Amino acid sequence: MSKILLTSALPYANGSIHLGHMVEHVQSDIFARFKRSMGADILFVCADDTHGTAIELRAETLGITPEELIAAALEEHTADFRGFRIDFDEYYTTHSPENQALSAMVYERLRDGGHIVRRTTQQLYSAALGRFLSDRMVKGTCPKCGTADQYGDVCESCGSTYDPTELIAPYDIHTKTAPELRETENLYVRLTDFAPLLREWMETGVGQEPIRNFVRGWLDGGLDDWCITRAAPYFGFPVPGEPDKYFYVWLDAPIGYIAATQHACERRGGDWRDFWSADADAEIHHNIGKDIVYFHTLFWPAMLHAAGLRKPSQIHVHGMLTVNGRKMSKSRGTFVNARTYLEHLDPDYLRYYYAAKLGGTAEDIDLNTEDFVLRVNAELVNNVVNLCSRVTKFCVSRFGGHPGDFDPADYPLCATIAAAMEQAKAAYEAWDTRSAIRAIVEAGNEANVFFQDAAPWVLVKEDEAAARRVCAVALHAATSLVVALAPVTPGLADRLAAALGVEKLGWDATAPGWRPPALTAPDRLLDRIDPAATEAMMAASVETPTRTDVLDVESFSDLIPFDTFAAVDLRVGVVDEAHTVEGADKLLRLIVHCGKQIQVFAGVRKAYPDPSVLVGRRVVVVANLQPRKMRFGTSEGMLLATSGPDDVGLQLVHPDPSTLGGWTVR
Repeated sequence: MSKILLTSALPYANGSIHLGHMVEHVQSDIFARFKRSMGADILFVCADDTHGTAIELRAETLGITPEELIAAALEEHTADFRGFRIDFDEYYTTHSPENQALSAMVYERLRDGGHIVRRTTQQLYSAALGRFLSDRMVKGTCPKCGTADQYGDVCESCGSTYDPTELIAPYDIHTKTAPELRETENLYVRLTDFAPLLREWMETGVGQEPIRNFVRGWLDGGLDDWCITRAAPYFGFPVPGEPDKYFYVWLDAPIGYIAATQHACERRGGDWRDFWSADADAEIHHNIGKDIVYFHTLFWPAMLHAAGLRKPSQIHVHGMLTVNGRKMSKSRGTFVNARTYLEHLDPDYLRYYYAAKLGGTAEDIDLNTEDFVLRVNAELVNNVVNLCSRVTKFCVSRFGGHPGDFDPADYPLCATIAAAMEQAKAAYEAWDTRSAIRAIVEAGNEANVFFQDAAPWVLVKEDEAAARRVCAVALHAATSLVVALAPVTPGLADRLAAALGVEKLGWDATAPGWRPPALTAPDRLLDRIDPAATEAMMAASVETPTRTDVLDVESFSDLIPFDTFAAVDLRVGVVDEAHTVEGADKLLRLIVHCGKQIQVFAGVRKAYPDPSVLVGRRVVVVANLQPRKMRFGTSEGMLLATSGPDDVGLQLVHPDPSTLGGWTVR
């Protein structure tokens, strides 16, 4: 049997673990637990992603060193994952001696293979911070689809990738100021060298057809060279032989998978090459969100190939999480940290709900708090847990914990349970936990009907032996259902195991002839969710952004001096022309007169499907922005807009002409 290495994407050390992270880590943990239960040799590793300018800036704001910051984050993240019963074999850090040595090795093999070129290019530079901005330090409007507030590498809305310099109206997420273009020299990997290899690899390495189509589209569109260095100051690993240059975080972060493997293997007396060498008898599975597909399906396999290492066997991609139908937001109280959840609710509830939603696709899932309570209570507690409680208590109270033997052929429920176990196994293997849950719940419904209809509490008065057999069948069904759920709800499985007198419940306990060594009636397996607890969790997650919170990119930045604001030339202008933009679903191209005529691209098409309604309307213009050459043309300003209802979209601010006495130019 091949060894299996499983990884989840590396959480960034610049913030807390939240329920969006938990989608992926729960999904990975379910797969790891299932494979272990089947006897597989699987190593499940992850690590904190610790490098980049954002880490350095946050540490500076807190008055500590970056090393102190990432050490505290590692402790916090580890505790949160442990609270959710995520059973890593190794949770490490990318700021490790193993990762530094491995990153240097990969870089040198890329260099020696002739895949690296040196280039002088223009990059976004923040004068306020005194440094060049990494992809994730800048946001703006996607140049491909017009979605606002997208990072400088990939659009979460349309999946497009681009250079940060292509963003429309970019801004530095720390100071909220517009960056400028400056020349800088960096090292680049020629990805085109690997295009044929990537085309061949993706046919098996990317199992989900929609994701494979994404990758195929990127390859068909031509691969750009990939910048792998950043200029000082930068918190990361220095590039060997390149003064004042550091590895870009996206080079050393995935190599952290190998470093975590090495650290785990050395602790166990093994060798990381048993997983990562090109000829290793091993499978490598990466589980990631769809926002980082580009890096894991293009950069990462290319790096591994150049280094003579094994490429991933399979990339598994999941969708993003929304809460109550909306993107997670601190101000709306839908941005729930893992620690906040654990202060109010049992982790098995959320693990079950996620498993019931994840079908092995990259579709987004929604955590609807009302549905969460209803579904967990109805399917898990009232169904499986209730059956376990009723059967164990009756067996203990009437038969001293010793139900009778039975012939499975006499009870059709046994065939139903056996079929459900096989369906669950196949679904887990395919990462389709939704189908596994469906099979378990349906079998649980039948088991409850069987127990209720057989009524052993009545039958025992007439035929004790028959009542014992009924209870034995029901106990077999209840035990089997919890065994099948064990990868999903390990807390529930452990509590039932203790009641059955075993340390762990394995698949052997699903055999009709299996009997518990010592049956007791557990006081509590898993309570129903109290809706008040969920409401309290959501209430505790509401945060009002403050102007002093510079660590949260969604909150306000520090107060700016008046001179900075005074430098912004705000004018009232009139829209002379308004046009849709071919190839952009959300952009409009506006010609605005504000003392001079300028062209502005604005992501407001949803609010104005007929752009002609804007002609003659007054708008507020930032008239002194440096012109930006974008994919669709040059944008020479910015228009003041405000968020409207979700079904309306971003709307422009229109001054009331009656208060202006005709439009004026300031």
